[in-house]
Amino acid sequence: MEDDLIEKVFGTDGLVSRFHDKYEYREGQVKMAAAIATAFTDKKHLMVEAGTGTGKTLAYLIPAIAAIIRDKKRIIISTGTKNLQEQLMEKDIPFLQKILPNKFTAAYMKGRSNYACLYRIKKAENQPVLDGLEQMDHFRAISRWVNETATGDRRELVDLPEELSFWNRINARADICIGQKCPEFEPCFITRMRSRADAADLIVVNHHLFFADLNVRGNQFGRVIPDYSAVIFDEAHLIEDIASDYFGFQVSNFQIDELVRDIDGLPITDAVSTRELTRLSARIIGLADQFWIRFTQARTDGRYPLLPDVFTHRTSSGESKPTPLGEAHFALDTAVKDLETALDAFAETLPEAESLLRRARQARFDLEFVVSQSERNYVYWLERRGKGIFLRASPVDVSELLREKLFEKVDTCILTSATLSSNGSFNFIRERLGLDSSKTTGMVAPTSFDYEKQAILYLPKAMPDPRSPEFTQMAAGEIIKILEVTQGHAFVLCTSNQSMNALFELVSSRVNFPCLVQGSMSRAGLLDRFRETPNAVLFATAGFWQGVDVQGEQLSCVIIDKLPFAVPTDPIVAARSRFIEDNGGRAFFEYSVPQAVISLKQGIGRLIRSRTDRGVIAILDPRLRTKGYGRDFLQSLPRMRITSELSDARRLFEGSGEGVII
Repeated sequence: MEDDLIEKVFGTDGLVSRFHDKYEYREGQVKMAAAIATAFTDKKHLMVEAGTGTGKTLAYLIPAIAAIIRDKKRIIISTGTKNLQEQLMEKDIPFLQKILPNKFTAAYMKGRSNYACLYRIKKAENQPVLDGLEQMDHFRAISRWVNETATGDRRELVDLPEELSFWNRINARADICIGQKCPEFEPCFITRMRSRADAADLIVVNHHLFFADLNVRGNQFGRVIPDYSAVIFDEAHLIEDIASDYFGFQVSNFQIDELVRDIDGLPITDAVSTRELTRLSARIIGLADQFWIRFTQARTDGRYPLLPDVFTHRTSSGESKPTPLGEAHFALDTAVKDLETALDAFAETLPEAESLLRRARQARFDLEFVVSQSERNYVYWLERRGKGIFLRASPVDVSELLREKLFEKVDTCILTSATLSSNGSFNFIRERLGLDSSKTTGMVAPTSFDYEKQAILYLPKAMPDPRSPEFTQMAAGEIIKILEVTQGHAFVLCTSNQSMNALFELVSSRVNFPCLVQGSMSRAGLLDRFRETPNAVLFATAGFWQGVDVQGEQLSCVIIDKLPFAVPTDPIVAARSRFIEDNGGRAFFEYSVPQAVISLKQGIGRLIRSRTDRGVIAILDPRLRTKGYGRDFLQSLPRMRITSELSDARRLFEGSGEGVII
């Protein structure tokens, strides 16, 4: 039955070919769709590596819709980004709703912070939340917009700046919501979004919302997403890190400051109670300042592990005593607890007070979880971002959590991405995510691109070890030579901001091509500038290794400075490595190498985006040839020519080219 369905849709005379002007039969797409259809029928899990050009979106949508119609059950599609979520809802799903004979309904859900809150906007009209005339103009535009929009989605505000400093004060995020007691509950954009989702056969979410929902299912908060029988994860290589975030705990200085600030807005008329709340607020502000200022080891942005003795220490007699930081936490905790008592008196009559009480309790609980460091499967760290200080705890290993909460409870999970395998094996992803090998299969969908003709891999001969002081100078020299061959048209993808900035400075002053660097403008702005600027060269780091699509001659070269190993001193990376070693494994080969292979495949995937694309992939790291694990990287890449001669790369653009095939 699945084969008949696939042929009717994807065949040369199928539905898609009749209605899609640019449709091309793709073997990989057909095989992927057939495997997914079988997984739905057999109630099994499936991992599919589907490179660019496979057509994976339609390959999973068609069998998903068939399963919905046959089984009368709801399916979730979870995407790695909101952009992909929007593409599905605005392009792919409407196309299928038009051509398929069986009708189905679809809706999308985003995180609550993407939506405006009608109640908070009305309150803000009478509260001093704005600074300057420009913000007032922006707020007035939003006030008009909420009376016209059907969704309340921030994305519709295309004429306003991307970063609105006051948006956090008027959005619908969960921690400040007063729920069904809100006077705007019925017209609320969140209420409307959930109503559309409850009525839909197919719901499109993103990974952040999916795992936020998975984390609260079964506890007092209920659920965010309606119940479902199957999930399709697009960009599934991102799952482990996102799940780790949402199964963790976090408290920040911003969170405490906002809690205290919102107390001032409580509509309490009793003067005695107001004075008491003001006194408690002032006390919390002072104690919070004393607490956060003690994290002196974190003077620059970044992540810092929290040592076990940072809050308590053992005396010579073996007694456990609080450190000065532990004493500061105890004082802050006591003050917030006193605030809870004061708020509790108004919780039954004031929904705003009930919301603040819930936030205060959650902040105390999360902070205590981090400070106590009592759960061995968690890693504890401090993160600095600008003026923000975040104390965080995340599970080291999410495999058991995912197995218990997701893979054992859902009939079918489809995990797909352009990069899921390492050296031809899915073992790394399967083990990291807790998929049962007896209920899970994996497949690599054949690509429609001819890498042997379209691309060449250039590995320069005499590069030093990437940890040596002369590497950056030598790398800059190689980049300049490569750019002369390709006449710009390049991404230079770096593994750190430091490397990116150093190479940008060294190269941009010695070439005649327009050079752009990440951080000089927004990500979207940089991409537009790159696409519009002839012979441009873009220097970038993590954000541009994936999810970026530039087709045609404008991107003819991708240069990668080093193999993208995760920073070994990062608290989460170090904890995961230690966990593997403590359980008898070899962390470098079982975690670091496979993860870096998947990241490298994401990076080189920026180059070939269509059947007419051609270009050079240059990897400047000599460890591909000098280290034994280099073979794992090379064997994981698409089969293509490999050379150490730039003349071979030059001939590629002239229509020929030699070199060894890998």
